[in-house]
Amino acid sequence: MNTKLRLIVMNFLQFAVWGAYLTSMGTYLFNAGLASKIGLFYACQGIVSMFMPAIIGIIADRYVQAQKMLGICHTLAAAFMLAAGYYGLQAGTTPDFGTLFTLYALSVAFYMPTLALSNSVAYTVLRKAGEDTVKAFPPIRVFGTVGFICSMLAVDFLGFQSTAMQYIASGVLGVLLGVYAFSLPSCPTATADSEKKSLVEALGLKAFALFKQKKMAIFFIFSMLLGVSLQITNGFANPFINSFKAIPEFADSFGANHANALISLSQISETLCILLIPFCLKRFGIKRVMLIAMFAWVLRFGLFGAGNPGGGVWMLILSMIVYGVAFDFFNISGSLFVDTETDSSIRSSAQGLFMIMTNGIGATIGTLGAQAIVDRFVFSQPEGLAQVAGWSTAWYIFAGYALVVTLLFAVVFKYKHDPAKMQ
Repeated sequence: MNTKLRLIVMNFLQFAVWGAYLTSMGTYLFNAGLASKIGLFYACQGIVSMFMPAIIGIIADRYVQAQKMLGICHTLAAAFMLAAGYYGLQAGTTPDFGTLFTLYALSVAFYMPTLALSNSVAYTVLRKAGEDTVKAFPPIRVFGTVGFICSMLAVDFLGFQSTAMQYIASGVLGVLLGVYAFSLPSCPTATADSEKKSLVEALGLKAFALFKQKKMAIFFIFSMLLGVSLQITNGFANPFINSFKAIPEFADSFGANHANALISLSQISETLCILLIPFCLKRFGIKRVMLIAMFAWVLRFGLFGAGNPGGGVWMLILSMIVYGVAFDFFNISGSLFVDTETDSSIRSSAQGLFMIMTNGIGATIGTLGAQAIVDRFVFSQPEGLAQVAGWSTAWYIFAGYALVVTLLFAVVFKYKHDPAKMQ
C-alpha cells in the first residue's frame, strides 16, 4: 500500500470514530434526561484538550514514535467508549450522569490528542516521502471528512441517533484504527539529537515560547476566540432540528426525522472546501482565509436562526454548505500555518498548542456558554413552539458573537502574506 493510501485510511478512520457520536450525542442525552448536561459533555472535549494534546505531543516529539502513540491513544479511547456504550445500553433511558460522564470523559481524554497527532504523523510521513505537505495533505484529509459522513449516516439510518449504540459504533472503529496505527511508517523522535537540552526543551515546552512572537500570540488568541464556535452546532444542531417534530407542520418532514442526514451536508461541503485550501492559502494568505472562515460562522449561525425543516429548509441547507468554509478554512489552514511557521523540533508540540487554544480553551468556553444560552431561551420554555422560537434567539446570539470576532481579527491581526512559504 503506497504512502498516500495508507494516510487516507488513517484519516478515514480518525474521523469516522468521531462522526459516530459527535453530531447525534445531544439528542441521545436529551432523550436520556440529561439535556442540561449536553454542554458539559461537549465542553469535556475542550477541557481535556487544554492539556492532553500538549502532553501527548511532548511524548511524541521526545520519547515515543508518533504513529505508535497514535495507536496507543486510539486503543485506550476505544476501550472507554465501548464501556460507556455498554453502560448506556444497560441503563436505558435513566443513565447515571456520573458513571456515563466519567467513561465518556476518559475516552475523549485519549481521543482528542489524536486530532493533532494524526496531523503530525501525516506531515512527517509525507515529508519523508518527499511530498509537499501544503499540496499533498488536503486531498488526503478529505477522506477524514468522508469517514465522518459515512459514520454519521450509518448511525442515522441504523437508528442509533437517540441511543448509546452510537458509542459502541465509535468504539469498534477506534479499535480498528488503534491496531492499524501501529503499521504506519515510522516517525522518528527528536531523541537522536546529542545536544544538551534545557529542562524546557527536554519537556517539549518550547512551543509555548511561540507566544513571545506577536504574530503567533495574536494568531493563537484569535484561534481561541474562534474556537468558541467550533462545537456549538455539533452539540445543539441535532436537538434543534429534532425539536421541530413537536410542531405538526414539521412533524413528518425528512429533516426533522433525519437530523444527522441533513447535518451530513455540512461534512459533504467540507470535502469540497478542503480541496480549495492550497489555492486559497497561496493566493490570499492566512489572514484573508481566516476572515472568510469567521464570516462563514456568522452565516452558519444566522441561517440556523432563520431556517426550519419545511419552507425554510433551504436556509438550513445553505447553513450546512457554508460550514465547510467555516470549519476547514479555520482548522486545516490554521494547522498548516502552524506547521510552516514553527521549527521541526517542536511541530508536534505546536500542533498540540493549537489544539489547546481551539478545541481546548475556546471550545470549552463556547459549549458551556452555549448551554447557558440554550437553557435560558429553549429548555426553560414549556412547549414546542416557544422552544423553537427560543432556538432562533440562541442562534442569533451566536451569530452576533462570531461577527464581533471577525471584525476584531480584521483590525488586530497583522500579517504580510508570503506566497513562497506556501509553495
